Amino acid sequence: MSALYLLLAAALAGMALVGLFRAADLLRRVLALNVLASAIFLLLVALARTTEGIDPLPHAMVLTGIVVAVSTTAAVLALTVQAQERRRHREEEP
Repeated sequence: MSALYLLLAAALAGMALVGLFRAADLLRRVLALNVLASAIFLLLVALARTTEGIDPLPHAMVLTGIVVAVSTTAAVLALTVQAQERRRHREEEP
């Protein structure tokens, strides 16, 4: 079962990297980074299950990573909104 999770993590990471490098829109790049972070979290949890028993350290790292990812996403989205507003303002000026 953990092999399925490892394959899913690899597929998510691949899709996220393609989206990150091919997207021109900043919002799509932020979403691709979030998918990449989710793939890494899934990979860590799957690797924690492959060892004998359950290792609590990767689970703690994933929980910490989720908190950091949410706060970073909020900051990046605020910067993205500001950048789009500035871009619109520049286009409106003659």
